Amino acid sequence: MTSQRSPTRSPREDPSHNASENTPLLSDSESANGFGYDSEHRPQSIYDNYDAPATTSKSKSRWPTFITLGFLCFLAILIMIFAFFVPDTMERYATQAATLDLDSLVPEFTETGARARIRGTFSMQSSKVESGFLRTVGKFGTWVAREAETGESTVDVVLPDYNNALLGTAKLPGFKVKLADGRKTDLDIVADLTPPKSVDSIRTVIDQWLNQSLDHLNVEGIAQVKLRSGIVHLRTQTISQAIRITQDKIPTMPHFNITRLMFQEGRLPDGTKGMSADASITVENDFPIEMDIPPLSFDILVGNCLSDQPKIMLADASVDKVHTYPKRDVIVNATVFIRELPKSLTKQCPSSGKSPMDTLLGGYMKGHDIMVYVRGSKNPSTNAPKWITDLLSSVTVPVPVPGHTFGSIIHNFTLADVKFDLPDPLAPPDDPDSNPAISATIQTFIALPQEINVDVLVERVRATADVFYKQRKLGELNLRKWQAAKSTPSGHDEDNRPLILVESDIKQAPLEITDEDVFTDVIQAMLFGSKPIMLLVKAKVDVEIGTTLGVLTVRDIPAEGEVPVKPLSIGNGLASFKPKIANLSIVETSNTSLSLTADVDIFNPTVYSANVPYADVFILVNGTRIGSASVHHLNVTKGKNKHLKVKAVWGADPADGKNGSDMAREVVSRFISGYNLTLTIQAHNNTIPSNPTLGHALSKFPIDIPAPRINFPSDPNADPEDPEDPDEPDDNHPHFIQAATMHLFTSTAEFTLSSPLSHTTIYITSINATAFYDDEPIGTIISDLPLAVPPGVSLTPRLPVDWSLGSVGYEAVKRALGGTLKVRASAVVGIRIGEWEESVWYEGKGIGAKVRL
Repeated sequence: MTSQRSPTRSPREDPSHNASENTPLLSDSESANGFGYDSEHRPQSIYDNYDAPATTSKSKSRWPTFITLGFLCFLAILIMIFAFFVPDTMERYATQAATLDLDSLVPEFTETGARARIRGTFSMQSSKVESGFLRTVGKFGTWVAREAETGESTVDVVLPDYNNALLGTAKLPGFKVKLADGRKTDLDIVADLTPPKSVDSIRTVIDQWLNQSLDHLNVEGIAQVKLRSGIVHLRTQTISQAIRITQDKIPTMPHFNITRLMFQEGRLPDGTKGMSADASITVENDFPIEMDIPPLSFDILVGNCLSDQPKIMLADASVDKVHTYPKRDVIVNATVFIRELPKSLTKQCPSSGKSPMDTLLGGYMKGHDIMVYVRGSKNPSTNAPKWITDLLSSVTVPVPVPGHTFGSIIHNFTLADVKFDLPDPLAPPDDPDSNPAISATIQTFIALPQEINVDVLVERVRATADVFYKQRKLGELNLRKWQAAKSTPSGHDEDNRPLILVESDIKQAPLEITDEDVFTDVIQAMLFGSKPIMLLVKAKVDVEIGTTLGVLTVRDIPAEGEVPVKPLSIGNGLASFKPKIANLSIVETSNTSLSLTADVDIFNPTVYSANVPYADVFILVNGTRIGSASVHHLNVTKGKNKHLKVKAVWGADPADGKNGSDMAREVVSRFISGYNLTLTIQAHNNTIPSNPTLGHALSKFPIDIPAPRINFPSDPNADPEDPEDPDEPDDNHPHFIQAATMHLFTSTAEFTLSSPLSHTTIYITSINATAFYDDEPIGTIISDLPLAVPPGVSLTPRLPVDWSLGSVGYEAVKRALGGTLKVRASAVVGIRIGEWEESVWYEGKGIGAKVRL
């Protein structure tokens, strides 16, 4: 054999041509299986099971280095063995029959690289050669040669597709192998491995591998080899061997599992206060490699707002010394130190409104994989060889970290001391203020994960919540405004997790009603039910937590709880409110209506309070609308409420025509006569102008209330101890006529009248009245003389009386001369107030009338 061959044509151009010293010993078709082994019979090698760099441990960032170093050794051994078989036929036989089984690879790091001890078995297996002719010739040739021997050699491994970038260099001692078919040679070789001085030349392939976009890799080994077979010595030759590694053979990230993760606050190694995390990580190892990995330091980075922005430094990590065993999982213990939170980590991103920290924590707590980036520290605190730290610091490895949901963090989300606020009437329809609002105290328990051993101070909370009634969505509760909160430790839950009671007072949180039918059911249950109704609240809660590092915002924590809503429980209906009217004033009049204001006193027997910026309702009697009432900035508390300002318009709906006018007249007549009267209060679409939907829903619940009592002023000159003065009325009804004096000689009568109006004079335009005693007529007054009734108590002029002479009633009057007599009056009276004028009837009972001569 000779080392001088024509270089004019390569084996790929003419397979039968003799190869040169720089010609690959394996053709493309034969090298596809790697080292010439077929896929069915090829023994296990480190390229089969290599998955990927590990997690945040020191082992993950160096798997490519170990694979490269091992690859250098294998390639160098094969080059030196195959270099003996120079003829093309023998080269093809050698590439198919040569078998190298790796038993172990034990590297030891040095200041310049690594020294690796490689143990394995080499043999020629003719059964792997498919061609009978090639198998026969090969077996004969190797039987003649018997064995091959190499001297000390150096192998450079380069990447032809990347400008022949150097992947590494291996120096191997000489060794001898048996070539006869089936004969095995045990190899025990110590090789010196040197990585490249810089990864800049191979950064492209590293980036493609990290991004999983590397579909194949062409590798070429170039060796200076001294060969000998038997007594034949060959001079040093330059031999090359090319291998194409397909995508399915390229190593990927190995699987790992974080078996322990504990966060705690305290002093860091440099004496500063911060947060640390202890982690134990189990990394799958399918490689026959045993070695000691020195302690190493790493930087932990996270993504920025945009992918093209610089990564944000979050923490630094230190990894303890690790000893790996062949094909056994590796346990790595690491400690992560977080000294501060960079501003860029907590600053909101313009595009999303969330900070990188929000994205990181939110994804992790939802159980999503989050991406962190691990890079060797440029300022290591360990004594690892410089070439290792330089190599690791020049590579940033993306590592997906599995998220953790921590189960249910928020328990028993409830509301207490609930207060309702009706919408702002001036708010636009789509504004949150156009919805009813709730003020209450949020009470909830936060269960801290056992992995977090830190003091948690909840400073503020906010939330968005969906409210359900009987599994149907009622509406959305908007708690998007931050609310101050206080937190108190409160024992442990059933999983032994520390509990924190969080309380926060929310004010005027809008409740947007999304389903009118469900809202109707809720109002009906509150008005007419006797048991609490249960509303289910499903919320996403944002929490601001004070820590040693500063304020952390944890967003979108799922929370769920039932809120019991007590029914109104008002016993006798709204009669329990006991409305009373005072300071009744007329503010405007027209031909058909009166506009009034009044102070109303009520007693609220419910557990709820309410704030009403504005509301307008219809007033009906027997289904006929006879007016409306409105309130502005009304605040109703529990218990007694005095001087509530109410505005009302008294007048029939023009659409009801004469029936409406008659009903309005009848109501006034019955009211001033002291008859029991029931009014119906009914909402309508414009009850709350900014929210017609809410008004329409409330209109389905007309409410009947007794007509409120009006406080008629009493005669300040009356002496209850004077038997000559009439007794005070004891029937709790309004008394427009409080007293009367009948003068027999002049056949006149005068009356003490009480007006409920505070500022407006009532004019009586006509009177047609009859007085009775025991239903027997006494006399009649018919007058068209206008009478002014000013506010308060007043005395009318003497009015002429047409006595019913000879009647039982008149005789009773004569007998009561000088004393008093209880009489009843029945009248039709014309009344005018401003522009409004009406004729009403009046029935007065128990009027104390003095009889004078």
